[in-house]
Amino acid sequence: MQKGGMLNSSIAKVLADLGHTDTIVIGDCGLPVPAGVQKIDLALKPGTPSFLEVVEEVAKNMVIEKVEIAAEMEGRNPAVYGAMKQLFTEEQWIIDADHEAFKEATKHAKCIIRTGEITPFANVILHSNVFFLKLA
Repeated sequence: MQKGGMLNSSIAKVLADLGHTDTIVIGDCGLPVPAGVQKIDLALKPGTPSFLEVVEEVAKNMVIEKVEIAAEMEGRNPAVYGAMKQLFTEEQWIIDADHEAFKEATKHAKCIIRTGEITPFANVILHSNVFFLKLA
C-alpha cells in the first residue's frame, strides 16, 4: 500500500505508465470520450468531484510539460480559467483554437478522467514531461 499520493488505483496506474509527451484529459461530466480511449469515471453527483479538485490532485502527482485548454474556457468559464492560470505557469499553456479542436486532440489521450463538474468548458489535456530534465 502507498503511503499517500494518488489513492485512485486507476489514475495511479495511468500516471505510472506515462512517458514523455503522453497525454491525459480531465474533463467535465459532458465531455465525450472517443472510442478506444480509457475512461476513468469519478463523477458521483453534479459538481462532485469538481474539475479543479481533480486537476489539483493529479498535478501533485504528475510531471506536466504542457497544459492544453479550449479557447472558450476564458470567456465562458472565467472562474475555472483564473484558477488554472494560478495553478500552471505561462510557459506551460497551449490554447486550442476552439472546443472542436480540443475534442479532436482527446482522441490521442491515454485516458479521460471524468469529473462531476457541470460548468462549461472545464476540460484540460495534460502533457507529460520527464522528471529527470529538472535534475540536470
